[in-house]
Amino acid sequence: MYQPYGIIPPIITPFDDNGHVDIPSMAKMATFLVDQGVHGLFPFGTTGEFYAVGDEEFVEGLRTVRDAVAGKVNGQGKPIQLIAGCSHITTREVIRLIKLVESVGGYDAISVLTPMFISQTQEELYRYYKTIADSTTMPVMMYNNPPKTNVSIAPATVARLAHDCGNLIGIKDSSGDMTNCGEYLRLTADVRDRFQVIMGRDTMIYAGLHYGCSGAVASCANVAPRVVADIYDKFVAGDWDGALEAQYRLAPLRIACSMGTFPEVIKEGLVLQGIPVGKCLDPIQELTAEQKEKLRTVLTDMKLI
Repeated sequence: MYQPYGIIPPIITPFDDNGHVDIPSMAKMATFLVDQGVHGLFPFGTTGEFYAVGDEEFVEGLRTVRDAVAGKVNGQGKPIQLIAGCSHITTREVIRLIKLVESVGGYDAISVLTPMFISQTQEELYRYYKTIADSTTMPVMMYNNPPKTNVSIAPATVARLAHDCGNLIGIKDSSGDMTNCGEYLRLTADVRDRFQVIMGRDTMIYAGLHYGCSGAVASCANVAPRVVADIYDKFVAGDWDGALEAQYRLAPLRIACSMGTFPEVIKEGLVLQGIPVGKCLDPIQELTAEQKEKLRTVLTDMKLI
């Protein structure tokens, strides 16, 4: 069974001036990230504005990313990992999206965010992920992002699911709470051969690797893929000082993401580097002129522009 590892950017979704997915730009973006040394790609996550695309663009985008990196290998000499975001409010709609991923083929796993807007109990979350896992033979990764969904998968619930569902292969934790992440790791330690914890907070990748995370899904890896990949590559090579230096170098960019509405800073950062990806869809607006200058300073200090 597939096991996620390394740095996997939740690739942004480029849009054209009419608000449609810019397929050629998406292919170029996928190639750019892989050529910069990331270990996998994750289309249609939260950074990829999954909520903004219909089925046709979802399928075309998945095919585009898959085909753009076909035959390429990462820094570990392995094929590029591909994880497809399949997030929705209801169980049945998530399952429907999974069937679309299955029809496309070529993806290693799917990622499922906790439902938005509604406030589920832990038992409802258990049934949600259990039903989804039972609906497919694909590996499934849970996604905990309480700052965005206002609900958190409790460590005990994660442990229960990890032990009950053989194709639930991990969880991405974007809580920013190392105690929570540590409990995910501690309570699933006996199934570590088939269940991984992935860090979802860019400023905590180095810490997560020390705790036992197998990698990170890092939004800032869209803008600084080599910097983020260095955190992982140097860590596994035993160069902890180098990994920490890369983590420190990345921190100002992640902190700058507090400007504007996420993920507009990610897109603005790419545009400032000369990579045209458009803006986020309305109602998200561009950064102000002052915010753009602050971001330019961050990227200049990081030697990205």
